[in-house]
Amino acid sequence: MALAALAVAVSSTAQPAPQPRTVASGLVNPWGLAFLPDGRFLVTERPGRLRVVGADGRIGAPVEGLPPIAAGGQGGLLDVVLDSGFAQNRKLYFCFSEPGPGGTNSTALARAVLAPDARRLTQTQVIFSQQPKVASRAHFGCRIAEAPDGRLFLTLGDRFSRSEDAQRLDNHLGKVVRVDKEGKAPPDNPFANRAGALPEIWSYGHRNMQGAAIGPDGQLWTHEHGAQGGDEINIDRAGRNYGWPVITHGVNYGGAPIGAGIQAKEGMEPPLQHWTPSIAPSGMAFLTSDRYGPAWKGSLFVGSLKFGYLDRIELKDGRVVREEKLLEAGRARIRDVRQGPDGLLYVLTDEEDGRLIRLQP
Repeated sequence: MALAALAVAVSSTAQPAPQPRTVASGLVNPWGLAFLPDGRFLVTERPGRLRVVGADGRIGAPVEGLPPIAAGGQGGLLDVVLDSGFAQNRKLYFCFSEPGPGGTNSTALARAVLAPDARRLTQTQVIFSQQPKVASRAHFGCRIAEAPDGRLFLTLGDRFSRSEDAQRLDNHLGKVVRVDKEGKAPPDNPFANRAGALPEIWSYGHRNMQGAAIGPDGQLWTHEHGAQGGDEINIDRAGRNYGWPVITHGVNYGGAPIGAGIQAKEGMEPPLQHWTPSIAPSGMAFLTSDRYGPAWKGSLFVGSLKFGYLDRIELKDGRVVREEKLLEAGRARIRDVRQGPDGLLYVLTDEEDGRLIRLQP
């Protein structure tokens, strides 16, 4: 793998690689994964279905109570996370492509309560909608992360055709937003008091972020798709401009430069890491358990859609020092990766016969 940002070693650890064990198969383009307290799994399917998967691999009927979804292209029912107080309130959050007038759509964030029988959602409410809505089937972003203070981060794509808007603060395209659990902008958001800026914006200058996680440092980490090359990992800080489409390590499809073809500019954040050629990253999780031994604890895991592997990334002093490719033999598009309550890693494969896989030490 070429990694122009740093001289990074790609190697294997001395310990035996964990073995993939299929928990469930027959999921249709699964996208997001959450863990219910009783040992079952909550899985979204991009065509617009939410499923409960048993520990025995049985896939339940679609959960009722979802809002209308503009499924098609890259859009549909996408990420899902449980509220930090789920054991008491049974609340969850999910994001999806929300239909609008005249064939438009945008990414939206909804809150709901999962009924005790887990067969339906109640009190479903859209608490945030990306503005403006655009006639596009691409670049929805749509990863959710709950911060330690209970605020919610949501990644929002530039919708492909509106990349220049990622540099403007009067819209939500190509942004990370930060809202409370009612969908309101906290008063300490970086642009909450700036005239002409939308108060929900946390950071801007992004392309299409399909990975987000709160790191052991308590900060938001994200990754995003470049165009042809230039996939990025970023530590996403308040008010920062991450450069798209002004600076990028990628080029347009076909090889033409993007903008001025520059990779750095004052006032814009360089990526912590970038992949060229693109791996098409999706899903992102830090391993905090020691289930795989001390060498893996603290590693960052990212799925590759393009090359069909799980990337284990070792970090030291905020820098990437080593990468290891896992699950290469399966060549399956890795859509999501999460650490379960048991401390083990689980991945979803984005296929019409998609699987939920556990990495067994």
